[in-house]
Amino acid sequence: MSYLIDGKTGKWELVMGLEVHAQIKSNSKLFSTASTYWGAKPNSQVELVDSGMPGALPVINEYCVDQAIKTGLSLNAKINKKSIFDRKNYFYPDLPQGYQISQFEHPIVGSGFLVIETENGQKSIGITRIHLEQDAGKSIHDQDDKSSFIDLNRSGCALMEIVSEPDLNSPEEAAQYVKKLRAILKCIGSCDGNMERGNLRADVNVSVRKPGEKLGTRCEIKNVNSIKFIQQAIEYESKRQVELIENGENVNQETRLFDPNSGETRSMRGKEESHDYRYFPDPDLPPLMINDDRIEKIKNQLPELPDEKKKRFKEEYKLKDYDAEILVEDQFVSSFFEELVEKRDSKIVVSWVTVELFSYLKKKDIQLQDSEIKSKKIGDLLDLIIDGSISNRQAKEIFEEYIETDLEASDFIKKKGIKQVSDKSEIEALIKSVLQKNVEMVDDYKRGKEKLFGFFVGQVMKESKGKANPQLVNQVLKDLLSK
Repeated sequence: MSYLIDGKTGKWELVMGLEVHAQIKSNSKLFSTASTYWGAKPNSQVELVDSGMPGALPVINEYCVDQAIKTGLSLNAKINKKSIFDRKNYFYPDLPQGYQISQFEHPIVGSGFLVIETENGQKSIGITRIHLEQDAGKSIHDQDDKSSFIDLNRSGCALMEIVSEPDLNSPEEAAQYVKKLRAILKCIGSCDGNMERGNLRADVNVSVRKPGEKLGTRCEIKNVNSIKFIQQAIEYESKRQVELIENGENVNQETRLFDPNSGETRSMRGKEESHDYRYFPDPDLPPLMINDDRIEKIKNQLPELPDEKKKRFKEEYKLKDYDAEILVEDQFVSSFFEELVEKRDSKIVVSWVTVELFSYLKKKDIQLQDSEIKSKKIGDLLDLIIDGSISNRQAKEIFEEYIETDLEASDFIKKKGIKQVSDKSEIEALIKSVLQKNVEMVDDYKRGKEKLFGFFVGQVMKESKGKANPQLVNQVLKDLLSK
């Protein structure tokens, strides 16, 4: 293990497990037909079950069950043919029933694993369980100075709680785990992975110990909704625990919150144990029974998963490990790449997707799938680079303006007047003109001052106002200077 925390008394080891809450991508909630559409007017998507009205009975959403099974299969996990819904009892204003319908001793998915890439190679992270549960509503405290408001639109939405083993030992490993899990969920379509909307969020269980000693007391950091914040929260909390122990104090088992503004965690409440919630089977929901045929049918519908796709991309398109990893993180991006690379060299496609296109999307703060950019739009520009109509540099200079127009690539460069000169006779005439103006420097070059080659190239590009094909300029210039 390479990640160790420096303390006054020596090195400390970090031990973590994550509980990731993934909202299932479904049109209706787990136990009602209310819509799950994000951004609707507060309390406009609430049925009797979601608001805890007496006598309203929950009815299981079969689609959500299938998505949980699909997720379990994608994480190499055991699907339990019998699972039970329990009532997890606690009081909170945005939990109108006074309990959350969840699963405890008998979850729908048992143990599994996923593999992450670390600086020391691949590492298998154990999955303890995945259980289905309904989400709570949302408390809103910042509307005025006196009141708090409750929005129940989220109440009853289907969640999968994906619980890992305490196999993570650094902030970087935690980040890789969440990235990998998010990529899998998006690939199979069970969760959209949108962390900004809270559709994917993590509870981070952090503890520290001296290497080789027993596990320390853990603190749980609740509802962290970005990979960057997860890393920051872990770094702060692990150092806080080391300082407490080294100062002779105890780490209290508690629930904490992460404040992204200060970069610190703060105490929220004492950590509850399972008995505090007084779990008992929900009397309104019979045991959930799943047969082998259903599991096999869902298994056969699984798409190519990120690890399989990464391996294929490396073999088929000769990609570097890093490039393949980036491309398979998002199902939409990987499909976009494959549409482009079908008729083109992978090297130029990878460069333009992972550098130019990603930079543009980051600047505009949008995802590729929300951008309305079609692969043909990029492909047409790449074809003009490949056939020598424009240079790579010219394409980069006009990329943003081109992407935001409705013009075809050929019409756009014609309008801009930037078509590259690739006629060999024209290039040769330009070079001869430059050489004739610099006879002494030509003689110096032939006497061994080879660095002057760059000067000649620069003069030719200047004469052509940047339109000369650089590769052709280099080739013809070498021929003429060798005579």
